[in-house]
Amino acid sequence: MAIQIRPSILFRHFSRCKNIGARTFHSTPQRALFVPTKALRAVAAPAVGSYVPKDGEHVLNSPSELARRISAKVLPKLPRPDVQKVVIVGSGGLSIGQAGEFDYSGSQALKALREEGVDAVLINPNIATWQTSHELASEVYFLPITPDYVAYVLEKERPDGILLTFGGQSALNVGIELDKMGVLERLGIKVLGTPIRTLEVSEDRELFVKALKEIDIPVAQSTAVSTVNAALDAAAQIGYPVILRSAFTLGGLGSGFANDPDELRDLSAKSLSLSPQVLIERSMKGWKELEYEVVRDGADNTIICCNMENFDPLGTHTGDSIVVAPSQTLPDDEYHMLRSAALKVIRHLGVVGECNIQYALNPSSKEYCVIEVNARLSRSSALASKATGYPLAYTAAKIALGHTLPELPNAVTKTTTACFEPSLDYIVTKIPKWDLAKFSSQVNREVGSSMKSVGEVMAIGRTFEESLQKAIRQVDPRWKGFEAYIQPEDLDRALSRPTDMRLFAIAYAMYNKHYTVDKLHDLTKIDKWYLYKIDNIVQTSRALKTVSSIEKIDHGLMKQAKCMGFSDSQIADLVASTEDVVRAHRKSFGITPFVKRIDTLAAEYPAHTNYLYTTYNASEHDVEFNEHGTMVLGSGVYRIGSSVEFDWCAVTCARKLRGMGKRTIMINYNPETVSTDFDEADRLYFEELGYERVMDIYELEQS
Repeated sequence: MAIQIRPSILFRHFSRCKNIGARTFHSTPQRALFVPTKALRAVAAPAVGSYVPKDGEHVLNSPSELARRISAKVLPKLPRPDVQKVVIVGSGGLSIGQAGEFDYSGSQALKALREEGVDAVLINPNIATWQTSHELASEVYFLPITPDYVAYVLEKERPDGILLTFGGQSALNVGIELDKMGVLERLGIKVLGTPIRTLEVSEDRELFVKALKEIDIPVAQSTAVSTVNAALDAAAQIGYPVILRSAFTLGGLGSGFANDPDELRDLSAKSLSLSPQVLIERSMKGWKELEYEVVRDGADNTIICCNMENFDPLGTHTGDSIVVAPSQTLPDDEYHMLRSAALKVIRHLGVVGECNIQYALNPSSKEYCVIEVNARLSRSSALASKATGYPLAYTAAKIALGHTLPELPNAVTKTTTACFEPSLDYIVTKIPKWDLAKFSSQVNREVGSSMKSVGEVMAIGRTFEESLQKAIRQVDPRWKGFEAYIQPEDLDRALSRPTDMRLFAIAYAMYNKHYTVDKLHDLTKIDKWYLYKIDNIVQTSRALKTVSSIEKIDHGLMKQAKCMGFSDSQIADLVASTEDVVRAHRKSFGITPFVKRIDTLAAEYPAHTNYLYTTYNASEHDVEFNEHGTMVLGSGVYRIGSSVEFDWCAVTCARKLRGMGKRTIMINYNPETVSTDFDEADRLYFEELGYERVMDIYELEQS
């Protein structure tokens, strides 16, 4: 569905583009004391030929010297901001809705600044992150992310510019407050990338609705209020049920659904204690929820990097929903309807860099509404970057420094331009990680519009079935695939009211209670396409159970099971065998996984990336196994007790090995991490960390 933009099209298109008191603080020691390690390779590959751009020229990233010479004449000559020192505001301590993804995005931004020769000053008190390890920033301040402390650093460092969109909601709120205080204007500090006014409009629900109505983009009927009585009056006018959305908060904190005045009174009182403003909005529970990641540069070149679809219908926060990329159930006309709306909205708001836009789409018509726009890097941005191989944070930082998309390289092909829309030949599935079981049994395990998950996993496969089962195993090593791990007493309630375990309630309904796809759809409102795909897993499981012994599994059934994402251990349980016996039987048929490259142009151009995954739905490898690198195993999904600090360990280990002259192979599946940035190791396998997959890679690589 994505569109490949060729240089000949670029020339025609871009030729038409628009033109505190005295206190003692501890700062980090001098940089001379540290010897930074380096990433394996810069994202930007050098161009060939002898042509050197002149001052002020923007040149197409192309291996053709002629193309570069011509593009220098036609691409708009945008003045680049004159900055020598830039402050990046981090996200602070990890919390629900704001976790390790901002270590990844901030680290990418710091890499981009270093490449440009810009002195980077980081403010972030989180000692567990890679970005605070003195490897990337010239100076690191371990101070709280509050207006007073950030103002102190700005007074002391006197930077030329500040980046606010790489530290989540915390950095964004601080930036808006500093602007209101007049600190940025008084010190002459430029806000790089998306302007403050755009950030304010995207966060203030009332301003946001007005802005979209100016360009005839539909938004849900809603009213912004700041008191409980006003919330009740607004709901009476809109009609129940309603959804309450909080402004300026993390992960939808304080948001929720209300079916009557009593529920709304309690919910709004709670929400207004957390946020100065809430939006009372028409409920669209049961509609599809979709998300588009958008990149726009200062010359108004705008692309869709990735579109994603929630497995769960509207009503569950996207951070608590299973998400699939690219979308699987949208017909082409609906995809392009939402794509065109996204481009229109982002241009109107004036975003410069990366953002995402969330939609609600009526499953029985083409009616849609914009839910919100995050005019900053978010958790979805990290997921989209890892799902497509498109370095969103790095690109956004380059755009903030005045670069345009045509002159930046495609990080996967190394030869084409960054002004392209990825086209994927694989499916990515994200599943959230909740740790609710670690709390009291009385904790409410239902999920809704306020986020509860502490992490997420991402699995890559050639079919939804394969991708889903891989993701389930990644969330918890005790789970072997799509099986009935719970047996709810009130099954219909467990299906109709989402919890952290609803996926396994669906498994119980299909395996044990023989619910049909139609009945499951009526109860869950999950699109039938996904339910039919899940039924394929169920039918294969029953076929394996029927044969009853490993010796009776023939080549065809074994191949089918592996293509459906079944693990050796999962098959062993179904035929009363062991994982080692199943592995040996599988290999006797010559059935082993194939290693494929992430290819964002669906084979239209050669992919040269070291970003890899395994699949049984293929016929050949994309790489040769002659490097014999040292394997580094990442820490997997974030959970209580195992978080971003272990990603720091993995990155430090890989860089030290490379510094010793060793080739490195990273295995991890957490899209929020720096270790899954494909320029941190010689080869990155975005894969499971179980025995079967690690041994497959070990044997292939001959590590």
